[in-house]
Amino acid sequence: MKLSPALQARGISRRGFLRASAALGAAGLVGGCTATAAPPGATKITIWSWLTGMDKYVAAFNAAQKDVFVELRVIAAGLSGGYAQQTNAIRAHNAPDVLHVEYQGLPQILLTGGLRDLTADMADLESQYSPAAWRGVRPDGRTWGVPMDLAPMVFYYRKDLFDQHGIALPRTWDEFRTAAAAVKQIDPQARICSFPLNDGSFFAGMSWQAGDPWWTAQGDTWAVDIAGEGTLRTASYWQSMITGNQVAGVVYGSQDWIAGIHDGKLWGVLGASWSVGTLNRSIPKDTGRWAVATMPTWDGKPANGIQGGTAWGVSAESKNPEAAMTFLRWLSTNPEVPKIGSAFSTPFPAHLPNRAVARQAYKGGFFLGDPVYDVLDEAAKRVPDWTWGPNALRLFSTISDSFGPVRSGGTTLPDALRKVQQHAVADMRTRGLSVREGKSA
Repeated sequence: MKLSPALQARGISRRGFLRASAALGAAGLVGGCTATAAPPGATKITIWSWLTGMDKYVAAFNAAQKDVFVELRVIAAGLSGGYAQQTNAIRAHNAPDVLHVEYQGLPQILLTGGLRDLTADMADLESQYSPAAWRGVRPDGRTWGVPMDLAPMVFYYRKDLFDQHGIALPRTWDEFRTAAAAVKQIDPQARICSFPLNDGSFFAGMSWQAGDPWWTAQGDTWAVDIAGEGTLRTASYWQSMITGNQVAGVVYGSQDWIAGIHDGKLWGVLGASWSVGTLNRSIPKDTGRWAVATMPTWDGKPANGIQGGTAWGVSAESKNPEAAMTFLRWLSTNPEVPKIGSAFSTPFPAHLPNRAVARQAYKGGFFLGDPVYDVLDEAAKRVPDWTWGPNALRLFSTISDSFGPVRSGGTTLPDALRKVQQHAVADMRTRGLSVREGKSA
């Protein structure tokens, strides 16, 4: 989508800007700047980020050379104030050199006009990235970000329990329903998984698998189809699972969730690649119980959605864009980065050559069955085309709010999604964007 200067200048609506300012005031800063002094003659750049371990990456880069010095400021996580802070800084003309964006947040930041076009800077690296990650930083056919990682969704499951009770690994969603019924029959207190209604990004990832994009760029117009056929099919399926009490409702990451997956009351987890690290940290004593598989499919058509993933943008007003790109190219492609990350996470790089480095650095031993990186690699290959819209971040909150009454029977997932569609279209038009409803032409 080609963004006009008028749209870039307008950015978010006045109401959205005031809300963002309020969120910033409430969230504030977390942490501070790196304390190490820049060596004499080095070009200094600043980065704002909430990424776990970013201090370690910055320290390694600064120690490896003397020409560019990176100063890190740790800010609140994106939806907890980080995006608001970056947006406000862009508008106040004091943004850092490097901005933290996630693929779903990039179009919204782009609308502020505060990002540098990196098309020429990144052209030589295109073939080295996972196609899904490369598409994620090119919402309008130009490159606006540097990919770091990818987060394809997969199915983590208690292989020991499935095998013990003769339940076949579900390869389709119909088989998943059958397996869910079997789990409940074996243990009336157990469920095959939890389906969180409080996480809009989770539902977006599940809908992504259906191959029915919520947004499509058409010239200067956005086609919005959040209540499209594929998404409504996904919603109807999970509504039936909720109504039939086939899935739990515990919140991911909560103490009840951790207890459930450890005690055998949750036999599976629908999660992204970063859930590898979550399971290792949350239930370290469960070694030899869990396995990982690609997501069950619709009609046997291989597909996986994505939930999350980090990229980086360069401020349009950066006085040292070349130095910023020196750091970002290192952060995205240097093989030392996944080695560093493996000490505190399970990296799944967007840069394909670094995928092999991450695989080798992964300690393993926790999961049964197919090697984790084999499954994640296959899942990443199955990701359909998808373009995030300029109001995706706000929409996640809308979805969470709209889904709130579902479990009590106050609404259904399909009905809630139809209202989300209306809200998304109205919100984009308020921002001055050209919008048409339904699928792209």
